[in-house]
Amino acid sequence: MASKREKDRENEIKREFTEVIDTTLDETKSSVNKATNEARREAPQFKKAFDEYQEETIEATKDIADNYLESQKEVIHSWQSAWIPYIENIQNSYWSYWMSPRRATENYARAVSNIADSTIAATRLANNVMFAGMEAWKTTMQHARDNSIEFSRLNANFAKTFENTARDSLRDIRDRED
Repeated sequence: MASKREKDRENEIKREFTEVIDTTLDETKSSVNKATNEARREAPQFKKAFDEYQEETIEATKDIADNYLESQKEVIHSWQSAWIPYIENIQNSYWSYWMSPRRATENYARAVSNIADSTIAATRLANNVMFAGMEAWKTTMQHARDNSIEFSRLNANFAKTFENTARDSLRDIRDRED
């Protein structure tokens, strides 16, 4: 049977060990809190940068489409003013309506419009994909949080069960020794 002095020494060692563990884990928790607070302080900068990026993308897409449409308008006007009277004169003599320069110009203008619309739609789709990815990441992080809480709870329950089993086994051994 262990003497009172040995039991006191065991209890003192357990207490010191528990203090070291608690101190280490508390310091780790403090470090995590500092890192989390730092990330929170930086979050507005990231949000601002993202918002600026998105606004810049939208404005750039608009400018690209506007510039493209204006340049095509000039091309069409130049082409019409220089060539249409001459070609129509020839066309009226030899070709049917479907080969009309006006018709070709209208078709070209429609193609230009479709390209501009497609560019805007592609930008919108890219933004939707990016937002979907962000939503997926948000959901993933929530699941990770929930799962880590559950794993921590299971781990703590396992440790308590192990502690109780070890304590019961130790008590049984001591009872047999007595």
